[in-house]
Amino acid sequence: MSNFIILKKKISQFNKTISISGDKSISIRWVLFASLGSGISKSKNLLMSDDVLAAINAIKKLGIKVKLNKNECKIYGRGFNGYKYKKNLSIDCKNSGTLGRLILGLLINSTSSIKVTGDKSLSKRDFKRISDPLSEFGAKFKLKNFKNLPLKMIGSENLTPIRYSENKGSAQCKSAVIFAGMRTTGTTIIKAKKSRNHTELLCQYLKLPVIIKNKKNYDEIRINKVKKIRAINYNIPSDISSSAFFIALTVLSDNSILIIKNVNINSSRTGIITILKNMGIKIYYKNKKIYKGERVADIKIMSAKSIKAVNCPTNINSKAIDEFLVIFLIAAKAKGVSYFKNLAELNHKESPRLDWGNKILNLMGIKTIKTKDSIKIYGNPNLHINKKIEIKNYLKDHRVFMTSVIAASTFGGNWKIFDKDSIKSSFPNFLKILNELKRQ
Repeated sequence: MSNFIILKKKISQFNKTISISGDKSISIRWVLFASLGSGISKSKNLLMSDDVLAAINAIKKLGIKVKLNKNECKIYGRGFNGYKYKKNLSIDCKNSGTLGRLILGLLINSTSSIKVTGDKSLSKRDFKRISDPLSEFGAKFKLKNFKNLPLKMIGSENLTPIRYSENKGSAQCKSAVIFAGMRTTGTTIIKAKKSRNHTELLCQYLKLPVIIKNKKNYDEIRINKVKKIRAINYNIPSDISSSAFFIALTVLSDNSILIIKNVNINSSRTGIITILKNMGIKIYYKNKKIYKGERVADIKIMSAKSIKAVNCPTNINSKAIDEFLVIFLIAAKAKGVSYFKNLAELNHKESPRLDWGNKILNLMGIKTIKTKDSIKIYGNPNLHINKKIEIKNYLKDHRVFMTSVIAASTFGGNWKIFDKDSIKSSFPNFLKILNELKRQ
């Protein structure tokens, strides 16, 4: 079967209600928390993607029993200190930066050497940013090229609490230090730039000794030693990062309306909603509720008759870091010049996404000015593509693939987009849902 898709036709108007797969960030965190729980934890709507399956395989290697069926996952936790560290243990995190970084915090009490690997894309990402603080606890690391996977680590049974300043807005690094602090006698203190807070919300829901003080520009998090984590049953809400592609599809399509059910609208993740509202786009929340500390709602989106350019405030960046590629697409149709800055972090994702976002726009015929950490997009409200465009060699980044598909489906042209299997890492049902909208 060919691993590319050819798109030659814009999507017709639609009026539909859809459901999106479970939130990836919460799915992986639930797997890790459940593996530390005392007893059986159950989840529904767990994202069945390669990244989440990698997390499940990782805890299996640590001696945790897991049962999967179509609608439910059961994890048989062995308690907070229940991991079995076998000799020559190797854990493959595939494409998942969340798993690769978070699990290091949990493995920090192993006195046996553990090897952590990943795929080609993950192996190019910076792991020194997490091995440095974890080394301060007392763990030892050996990384390829001093910063990449594969790495080897040896933990310690005598861990020392640390003070850690997280200034990049990385929820992964922050969460790994939270997990390590849970295994430490004494108080670990984190001063963290604002970023997604799913780990903290789960800690609060589980009543763990983790205290969060929300300051204006940062969060102060204090972590004390955890003795026990109770089992946690969780109905995983839909992923707003995955929803973003269908939000963009609706905004850029003609005369269309879409409702996406039961989406996680955690305020640390809804930067795309704020940005699009600033661009004059109609987005509404319906049926809002709080579920285990997370805000959840149905999202209603309507096609945009006109789109305003935006000078994006940098304090929103961390809340939209995974959605900027589709935000750039919407800016391509805006009236005027949109400006996005302080986005160097985008080039530390699965692929250099700032570079790829710029490249896709240029292939579409959109003028841009890009620096190492910013991009100006000269919008064209009348953009319609009539040429052939080919997208390949992007390190199999699922968001590059899906962004290209949305561009092809809304702006026209003859697109050949390679590596369609990349969506298996985070959103396996993406093309299926898109095809359902096309069939309306």
